[in-house]
Amino acid sequence: MESLKRPTLPTQDPQIRKNNFQEVSKNLMPKDAYNEAKRCLNCKNKPCVSGCPVSIDIPSFINKIAEKDEKSAYEIIKEYSSLPAICGRVCPQEKQCEAKCIRGVKESPIAIGALERYVADKFASDELNISNNGLGEGLDLAKCKQVENTAVKVAVVGSGPAGLACAGELAKLNYQVTVFEALHRLGGVLSYGIPEFRLPKSIVAREIDDLKKLGVKFETNVVIGKTLTIEDLFSQGFKAIFLGTGAGLPKFMNIEGENLRGVYSANEFLTRVNLMKAYDDNFDTPVNKLGKVAVIGGGNVAMDAARVAVRLGAEKTTVVYRRSENEMPARKEEIVHAKEEGIEFKFLSNPKRIISDGNGAVSKLVCAEMELADFDSTGRRKVIEKNNAEFSLDVDSVIVAIGTSPNPIVKMSTPQLSANSRGNIIVDEKTLMTSIDGVFAGGDIVSGAATVILAMGAGKKAAKSINEYVKKK
Repeated sequence: MESLKRPTLPTQDPQIRKNNFQEVSKNLMPKDAYNEAKRCLNCKNKPCVSGCPVSIDIPSFINKIAEKDEKSAYEIIKEYSSLPAICGRVCPQEKQCEAKCIRGVKESPIAIGALERYVADKFASDELNISNNGLGEGLDLAKCKQVENTAVKVAVVGSGPAGLACAGELAKLNYQVTVFEALHRLGGVLSYGIPEFRLPKSIVAREIDDLKKLGVKFETNVVIGKTLTIEDLFSQGFKAIFLGTGAGLPKFMNIEGENLRGVYSANEFLTRVNLMKAYDDNFDTPVNKLGKVAVIGGGNVAMDAARVAVRLGAEKTTVVYRRSENEMPARKEEIVHAKEEGIEFKFLSNPKRIISDGNGAVSKLVCAEMELADFDSTGRRKVIEKNNAEFSLDVDSVIVAIGTSPNPIVKMSTPQLSANSRGNIIVDEKTLMTSIDGVFAGGDIVSGAATVILAMGAGKKAAKSINEYVKKK
């Protein structure tokens, strides 16, 4: 029998996709999914599961695919994850479950993310047209629910991955869950942060619709800390509250010229494009003509911003990163896709100041050349400036993608809520309860900006703690 090899997801041609916002990667064909599932060794100790923040029983769902029983595979995944179609696309599996795969010791690890996506898309709603093969069988989610806690109300603040995961787990336990979202659209960073070509918003809507089928209620345009306070939620009869408001406050470098016209935070830029549909000519969303663009940063958000700029017609897009390519935190496939789409990279380059054109707009980005030094406490190489080594880039737009921090609204309205110097909410590590009895928190608001799946893991952990807390009460 011919040895099976790990399949590669087909993608749009770079010269075509850089002019549209359609999804770049396509789904596996059934034959490829079946053959890939057969490569799984079905290890008894299941090391891949330890690499999954929501502990999906990975060998079991893959075994069901190998048996051509995709419905059972999906049911297994949904026991552990509320957002499988999303996680199959944006989770860094290469650093998590696939990194633990025994197959990966001598050959390529199992394509766990691609298989999760394949199964999830097969059970997507037909009308959303996101299933690559025209499938969409649906699934009865009602049987996921357990008969208890039918009169207990729990509030979830924020409809990002942490909030959705927490809400899903609590709904399965038959809590009356209400999710409060500050914006007009649900999904948090899934909707406003990740571009359409990497995560179609129809998929986010479908995953949220599954939560509605479980009985989760959603209220939009409600800013907790302004519209309602934590105290208001308790007075309305909620027995516990989960804070999953993420980290949406952008960080800047505090260099000269950051207030010039044409300088965006990546958060603002991506929100304008994703949530306000600046990519659609039918919407009058204010994004100036980009011209020559410099994106500062080396993470996934920087890759997203750069690739969006290309699709909006930027004349030239350059990513400026102060370390080398090997130190970039962005996923390798995102870096590869960016290069294929014509984006240039200036590594070992640290922005020093932004120069005006004399009329308040961006003209040049001045950078210092850097070099790698010893390793720091995090295991990454330190970088130091070279002596008298500066250069400048002609730019019309600068997008700063160096991270985010928690929005302070909830903390400012609730002074008894303890936070650290960075604004992250302080929680008990075991239970995720905050300094306020009955208030729990998780995801980026606690950890700082991280991945979707880590936020989901925190939401799931908080749901378990909330259930134990309510039972004790």
